[in-house]
Amino acid sequence: MQRAELAIIGGGLVGASLALALQDAARARGWRICLIEPFAPGGGYQPSYDARSTALSYGSRLIYQRLGLWPAIAQRAEPILQIHVSDRGRFAAARLSAAQEGVPALGYVVENAWIGDCLWRALDAEVVSWRCPAEVSRLDALGNGYRLTLDDDSQLDCDLAILADGGRSGLREQLGIGVSRTPYGQTALIANISPQQAHRGQAFERFTEDGPMALLPLADNRCALVWTRSCADAERLLRLDEAGFLDELQQAFGYRLGALRQVGARNLYPLTLIEAEEQVRPHLVVLGNAAHSLHPIAGQGYNLSLRDTLALAETLLDSHAPLGDFATLQRYVRRQHSDQQLTVGFSDRVTRLFSSGEPLLAAGRNLGLLGLDLLPPAKHWFARQAMGLGTRSL
Repeated sequence: MQRAELAIIGGGLVGASLALALQDAARARGWRICLIEPFAPGGGYQPSYDARSTALSYGSRLIYQRLGLWPAIAQRAEPILQIHVSDRGRFAAARLSAAQEGVPALGYVVENAWIGDCLWRALDAEVVSWRCPAEVSRLDALGNGYRLTLDDDSQLDCDLAILADGGRSGLREQLGIGVSRTPYGQTALIANISPQQAHRGQAFERFTEDGPMALLPLADNRCALVWTRSCADAERLLRLDEAGFLDELQQAFGYRLGALRQVGARNLYPLTLIEAEEQVRPHLVVLGNAAHSLHPIAGQGYNLSLRDTLALAETLLDSHAPLGDFATLQRYVRRQHSDQQLTVGFSDRVTRLFSSGEPLLAAGRNLGLLGLDLLPPAKHWFARQAMGLGTRSL
């Protein structure tokens, strides 16, 4: 029977970030951390035109600086120097600027594979072990922890189990942890785009009667596209040839970056706001997308999960109670409640407001964007939300 003080189920970006945040203290306290992941980590970073990417807020940069990882991540991080927010067919627009906010960048767009490679290289094999490729088929509560049964029928006991296996977590369902689901009736089409002109660190949030889109700056003068459409229309766009797709995208986005010249692989993701009804039980934490999965248009999901991860690590390390103590885990939930409620609400309201074609709401959006651009306090508040600094300093 294998044993570890902490078992992290899901060795993706959230799970690996938690392991890194706890690594030094785990070494000092004699804790063993086991990461269980179905896909082999590491193997070296391989550049790819079609790589999926994540928008890291400025607040997330500060977290990774604290963890000593930012110098490595920064090598492939494309800074967002300006955000241009507009509503198609209407004159008003809002412009957020890193210079106006006194920061080097409002955020950064980084390939997921690069963040993962940086994380995995930073983990100390003497403290953090891997079970990979492996999946947990069953979780059983013990008096002082959990017993994990893996897909090869081996077992592992732990004092604290971290469930970080994504928004479609089967283990969450197996444990009877309910979720609140709010379907948006939309699908996100994700792809990388090459524009004719240099993006110069500009990110675009564009709202149309068919749904919002975001175009984010990537390294090598690529842009990451998140295009939200009705489920049927997203399927239609997926089937178009490259020229037909680029033509429709050009009509929706305009020519702020000149002609759109190349599109990579297109992938579809149905969109639903998912919130777990329980995030902690004795000796158990639900983390990352398993705890809350947000609409991608506002770019808040991973950044919220990273703030949760840091808060959990700090709460565990500040406690003198045994690892997995329920009162300690409840303190973590109380600590993050305001941040989670504000971020989920902000993301949801922005999505609904800018996905509506109702004329009065559209007119209100136009006035709101105009007011946002003209009123410095409102713009500053909005910028702090976008930078992941809305509730507290990091």
